[in-house]
Amino acid sequence: MDDSTTSPSFGVFDISDSFELNLPNNAIRLTKISENVFSYARKDSSGNITEKIIPSDKDTLRIEFAPIDALNYPAKRTNFMYLDFETPVFLSESAAAKIFVQCPIEMGIFIVNGTKKDSLDWFSCEPEKSRFGLYGSPDSGILCKYYKSHVVNSYDEHESFVNTVMQLNLQNQLGSGHSINKVVFPINENKLYYKDNHCKYDSLNAVLKKKLTVEVLDVEIQTIETDWTEAPPFEFSIPYKRIDMDVD
Repeated sequence: MDDSTTSPSFGVFDISDSFELNLPNNAIRLTKISENVFSYARKDSSGNITEKIIPSDKDTLRIEFAPIDALNYPAKRTNFMYLDFETPVFLSESAAAKIFVQCPIEMGIFIVNGTKKDSLDWFSCEPEKSRFGLYGSPDSGILCKYYKSHVVNSYDEHESFVNTVMQLNLQNQLGSGHSINKVVFPINENKLYYKDNHCKYDSLNAVLKKKLTVEVLDVEIQTIETDWTEAPPFEFSIPYKRIDMDVD
């Protein structure tokens, strides 16, 4: 696809002349500047410009524009996501529920060469809400990306290129009712899928249970079945240890 795109969507694009993406707080342009050489430029809402020159062994350039985990802006420091629910969810004894929660995303630009995909650039379309939070005590807690999350009704309740929706399967195996007001997990283990300008994550199973004498919220990935395109991972992940969330 050549020339500017007026309705941005995720996907793979072949560029032989020029290509533009106009997104929230970011404008992107790729241009062929000479034989087998392309330029890349992105301007954000503060006027900062990111520029790169891209040599190619062909007279066209193939890129993939895809959602990625919101772990890179303002810096890559953790794999953990801290979703702080705007409204707590109360589960009675032995109750179970399926809910949908909003989750932040970032954007990734990849150079595609056969089956290989190289990370060219990444950015946030909502940088003012990108911040870190600490789960646990100051001396031994887990650094996380923090997001104030709304509980919504379906996958459709998202803001394109800013956030997406994740399904949480909740279960209470404890002997009394409890409120769940947050979930903390390594989000890089959840696959991300896209179609047009929509995307969604693998689900999470979150179970209130007792481990030895401690009540915890045990969180595990639940792979979803979908015909949407799996987004490529962005560069590297940071080693981490598994955690059990305390019950409030």
